[in-house]
Amino acid sequence: MTRTNAKTKELYAAISRSGYYPEVVSAAIGDALASESALSYVVHHEPTFDREEIRRHMSVLVLTPTRLILTHTDEHPGDNLLPQPYTSTSAETVPLSKVAGVVVTRMVSTQGQQLAEAVLTVSWGAVSRVDLEPARCDDPQCEADHGYSGSVSGDDFSLRISAAAEGGMAVQGLLDFARALTAATTTLGSQ
Repeated sequence: MTRTNAKTKELYAAISRSGYYPEVVSAAIGDALASESALSYVVHHEPTFDREEIRRHMSVLVLTPTRLILTHTDEHPGDNLLPQPYTSTSAETVPLSKVAGVVVTRMVSTQGQQLAEAVLTVSWGAVSRVDLEPARCDDPQCEADHGYSGSVSGDDFSLRISAAAEGGMAVQGLLDFARALTAATTTLGSQ
């Protein structure tokens, strides 16, 4: 049974205000929370306009005392699996001890120093991206095969929130969540 502290109640209220399948999203969050309560959260409803249709997606991030919970909800027009339109919600729980990195990028307007948007990227080793390119040497006449060079980077989850689209309070909410997540992972690292 989920503990319903004030932050957990705020989370469910924010999901309800989004109006995007609140019962489905709340049920997924409730199952993922199990017996824990929310310490911090972000609810991000993102409609995308694609010619004549609107596609909607919602991400909910929840920080508990021991885990990071990420849920994604999408609408589907129907397919071979289910011919009628349907909604899918997935929930992933990541132990805070597995969080390897929290990256926060802030974009600030050079005029007025207003916070324009923020991007939160969290890695825990589930997804890695490999970027390769042919290796080169400094000799312009060289025709030898030098193999490849590249990099491997973790990029398990990224969320971008823009003040122009969602408002300054939404950007600040993402930064507040990032601070709480960073503090929680820092505390774990020092134990």
